[in-house]
Amino acid sequence: MSRVVELESEISKGDFWKDENRSKEVIRELKDLKSVVEPFGKFSSELEDIKGIIGIAGPEDDESLAHFKEDLKGLKRRVDNLEFNSLLDGEADKNNAIMSINAGAGGTESCDWAAMLIRMYGQWAGDKGFTVTVIDQLVGEEAGIKNATVLVKGEYSYGFLKAETGVHRLVRISPFDSNKRRHTSFASVDVIPEISDDIQVEVKEADLRIDTYRAGGKGGQHVNKTDSAVRITHIPSGIVVQCQNERSQYKNRQMAMKILKARLYAAERLKKTKEIESAYEAKKEIAWGSQIRSYVLHPYSMVKDHRTEYETGKAQAVLDGEIDDFIEAYLKMTKGQGEKKGRQGKGV
Repeated sequence: MSRVVELESEISKGDFWKDENRSKEVIRELKDLKSVVEPFGKFSSELEDIKGIIGIAGPEDDESLAHFKEDLKGLKRRVDNLEFNSLLDGEADKNNAIMSINAGAGGTESCDWAAMLIRMYGQWAGDKGFTVTVIDQLVGEEAGIKNATVLVKGEYSYGFLKAETGVHRLVRISPFDSNKRRHTSFASVDVIPEISDDIQVEVKEADLRIDTYRAGGKGGQHVNKTDSAVRITHIPSGIVVQCQNERSQYKNRQMAMKILKARLYAAERLKKTKEIESAYEAKKEIAWGSQIRSYVLHPYSMVKDHRTEYETGKAQAVLDGEIDDFIEAYLKMTKGQGEKKGRQGKGV
């Protein structure tokens, strides 16, 4: 609380607004601190009120006690959510997330698996009240997608979704195999934060190669007949980004530049903190032995994260977007809490 008082005291000074950058930084920090401190104060007050009313009601008042029990459950859920969010204190954790999904080894199977992952994250984002915008997408030849880039908008979306970076493995009976054989598919997920407009990333025009092309479509009257899609290659780094979701070439270029700057900023942050080698080692080849998580639909139902050992038998629920337990286990592990929530059971 002393830090809150300190910041409020700084804001009250007459010359506070003279330094625009400092004032933005202070207000942002104060808002973040209050978002944690104030709810805990409110929860504590609610708990005391419930205790007082329970004392008045007496042990024989079953109806009132049942009502208070539900109030306590609701209070616990909110406290748990706040505790969960307290794990998200990284520099960019509050930002929107730019997520890229690429099909790996496995052909049509992996393209379908990549589409299933897009759906899973879409369901998860919808449950959180976040919005998902497809920035670029290349469909598979027979089914699914070869790759896609999406923007997930919502507070802490990057903080949550950074736990999903890596290779995801699926084991199932193939819907594309007439002999109903079991297949293994892979897809990689990469997540970076969207950077705010007040963060300056210098990109020289001479370092860019900009290509335009006709955006893909399903055909018919809605097919795009102009070269509105944009692909930007940053020559020094080799980073390539593209956008085709807007009909306007100008808007697609704006979005592609935004993603390029976010990728350059993310790479620089990793480099400065000496984490870039380990980050790219963790991605590895999109194939056997490199997965961070396995989803098994046959011969049994199981999803297991190989980093945290957390696992669940509710594979379909996970594919329907219930991934918070995996995210929480990962965040706790990276915070050094070492909590392995998984049960010791059949390996994946």
